[in-house]
Amino acid sequence: MKITLERNHLLKSLSHVHRVVERRNTYPILANVVFKAAEDAVELRATDLDIEVTESVPAMVSTPGTTTVPAHTLYEIVRKLADGAEVRLETEGGEQMLLTSGRSRFHLACLSPDSFPDLKSGAFGHEFSMPASGLRELIERTQFAISNEETRYYLNGIYLHAVESSANGPLLRAVATDGHRLARAEMPAPEGAQGMPGIIVPKKTVGEVQKLLDGVDGEVKVEVSDTKIRFTVGPVVLLSKLIEGTFPDYDRVTPKNNDKQMNVDRASFAIAVDRVSTIASDRGGKAVKLSAKDGLLELSVTNPDHGTASEELAVEFDTDGFEIGFNARYLLDIVGQIRSESAVFMFNDAGSPTLVKEEGEASALYVLMPMRV
Repeated sequence: MKITLERNHLLKSLSHVHRVVERRNTYPILANVVFKAAEDAVELRATDLDIEVTESVPAMVSTPGTTTVPAHTLYEIVRKLADGAEVRLETEGGEQMLLTSGRSRFHLACLSPDSFPDLKSGAFGHEFSMPASGLRELIERTQFAISNEETRYYLNGIYLHAVESSANGPLLRAVATDGHRLARAEMPAPEGAQGMPGIIVPKKTVGEVQKLLDGVDGEVKVEVSDTKIRFTVGPVVLLSKLIEGTFPDYDRVTPKNNDKQMNVDRASFAIAVDRVSTIASDRGGKAVKLSAKDGLLELSVTNPDHGTASEELAVEFDTDGFEIGFNARYLLDIVGQIRSESAVFMFNDAGSPTLVKEEGEASALYVLMPMRV
């Protein structure tokens, strides 16, 4: 194989594919990226056996061929080359790749591509295109609530599914929960998404897709089967296995009859929660108590080891003498997702889940479990 590429094009492609490669691997081949050169392009491919990323890069191909080289090492080399430099890659007897750029020369060990795994995609029953901005919004509004608890593996991703709404028609909905908080976001279902089965997209896949969408406009192609999902973002194709398991019935825990409504300035509330929680104990779950009376909301924290803190805010609340406690970090995570000036809290009682949403018709809502304080 003998090819010549522009350094910036190669770096951009490597930045996409090398991220899925784990730093430590049981199988040495999984630390490598495949280079497959043909005609006027080279295809790069990397995998961790759960995710596979493929991208084609324009290249001058003098001699076609295929090989594999260490992904992270190559990425670091190319990253440190001069901006706009020309990069020449040439395999020497199949055991080494010679990289030259200007006066720099590197010899990298190659492994045979014959043993490189291939994630067989199979047949995709559902295929649709959606705006990159829409997919980005679904991810950004829900991913913070994904669980990291390995025992409940079915919560380690975003539940993506199509639903029918009598008010808004068919919707594509994303849900994530860790058992303490729940995030739900939705958008009009793209053509072809109706009837799509509920799937759980793994957390690592969600993070990689989010990075691919950064700064991207236009459409993203999404293909779904019972076991895999494939995203095509421009020249990049990301194929991922799905999490096997049943996502819990989130609708059952979403409050329907919370009738105590509190409106509070989102920015002021977030600053106050962050300020008083400085004194909160991690051992106590970073608990902050909210107490409403006479149009004022008092936020208070008590820490037996360090003291107490409190702050008052003006709120719109039609209920006096109401108290409830929350984990401050979870509360800040949710309030940070609110886009309107006011955050709307819907309470039932101090022991029931609280609903948090934006003013007006919101495409996202959040559920937060209270704490004893």
